Amino acid sequence: MSRLFNVCLIASWYSSNIGVLLLNKYLLTNYGFKYPIFLTLCHMMACSLLSYIAISWLKIVPLQTIRSRSQFLKISALGVIFCSSVVTGNVSLRYLPVSFNQAVGATTPFFTAVFAYLLTFRREGWLTYATLIPVVTGCVIASGGEPSFHLFGFLMCIGATAARALKSVVQGILLSSEGERLHSMNLLMYMAPVAVLVLLPAAFFMERDVVGITISLARDDAKFIFYLLFNSSLAYFVNLTNFLVTKHTSALTLQVLGNAKGAVAVVISILIFQNPVSVTGIFGYSVTVTGVFLYSEAKKRSRSN
Repeated sequence: MSRLFNVCLIASWYSSNIGVLLLNKYLLTNYGFKYPIFLTLCHMMACSLLSYIAISWLKIVPLQTIRSRSQFLKISALGVIFCSSVVTGNVSLRYLPVSFNQAVGATTPFFTAVFAYLLTFRREGWLTYATLIPVVTGCVIASGGEPSFHLFGFLMCIGATAARALKSVVQGILLSSEGERLHSMNLLMYMAPVAVLVLLPAAFFMERDVVGITISLARDDAKFIFYLLFNSSLAYFVNLTNFLVTKHTSALTLQVLGNAKGAVAVVISILIFQNPVSVTGIFGYSVTVTGVFLYSEAKKRSRSN
């Protein structure tokens, strides 16, 4: 029974992760809703509301309160970085196919290692740094062989990947003390409203009349509101299932599954959107994924020594 539960949990995590990615792509390109900032705002509003319900009402995890002004400022900084990563990721999906987006996103370990060194002066073993070579090389090869390459979309995707890595490093620094450490679900509950406050003026100033256009689209096609609400809810369930998989399996299992998820997302996106791919692009992505796997193994070995 426990094994069946874990299988269902992992399937839910995969479905929500890949689902939100594909729905973002569908809304931003195929459907023609070209407002990535507003879409991210919807995601963050859903995360704010559903996090509160999950913690305060359903008691999925104990409620933790913010203990100091300093802790609040740290959480706010994380919220801004988190918001930046999601916005730039959504912007990149307007210009790049999901398959290439995932190939670039797989280089997260490279940026994590760079930021960890720059901000904490933490050095890894030479083997760990050596594994980053295929991670970056594969991305360069994939970029050269990508038929739908778009420079601005590529730069946005690099920005999103770097921001995700920066968030993980900064989170470790800012909330490392016992007195300030927050559970991941509590952290999301406090970060999401900060992101909403940042995104509200950005959406209204940079994506003018987006509310009117959204209402108009909803009147013309009733399914649009369903797509938007379902997509926003999935954005929260990505975080919820991420936590549950870690709780009921292990962080290492999540890491291994995450490496495989990118490949699954690439295959599904190609089947759904029929975007052209080249042998060079597939080879480059394979090199990157291999590098990520070797990086995970090197990190695991360095921790055990």
